[in-house]
Amino acid sequence: MANTLSPMMQQYVATKEQYPDCILFYRLGDFYEMFFEDAVTVSKELELTLTGKECGLSERAPMCGVPHHAVDSYLSRLVQKGYKVAIAEQMEDPGGDAGNDSEQPGP
Repeated sequence: MANTLSPMMQQYVATKEQYPDCILFYRLGDFYEMFFEDAVTVSKELELTLTGKECGLSERAPMCGVPHHAVDSYLSRLVQKGYKVAIAEQMEDPGGDAGNDSEQPGP
């Protein structure tokens, strides 16, 4: 499956494989997104809208998300229901050009 996924979804799947017993809150811009089974579970448990995202597969990946500024209340509700949660933070500015040498630290 990972070979047909978009690069972003390949990274998501690789991270999720490290935390298979957790719901993965994956930071994308101003939201924490959940995909696949996590999205279905969270959408039911927290009564969120389940949508989909193009991911390189023949069908859209189930997806739901919460705004980053309100994440604590959503995390608390899931933990109170007995779920484990892992959080993957975004480490680069999504608008930045990570490949631009002028923005790389010097020696």
